[in-house]
Amino acid sequence: MSVQPNEEAETPEPLREIVRALDGLRFGAVEITVHNSQIVQIERKEKIRLQAASSRQA
Repeated sequence: MSVQPNEEAETPEPLREIVRALDGLRFGAVEITVHNSQIVQIERKEKIRLQAASSRQA
């Protein structure tokens, strides 16, 4: 998912940061913390999936 350059100027900063956190994420989670109706933290947790040895031989 990517934001076009002309759309970026119109997009609020918190939304741009959420899109940036999601960009390239294959496995994981993005957690958004809200305090007093304001986004105060965006956390990206990425997991790397490894194939089992038996799966690679098949």
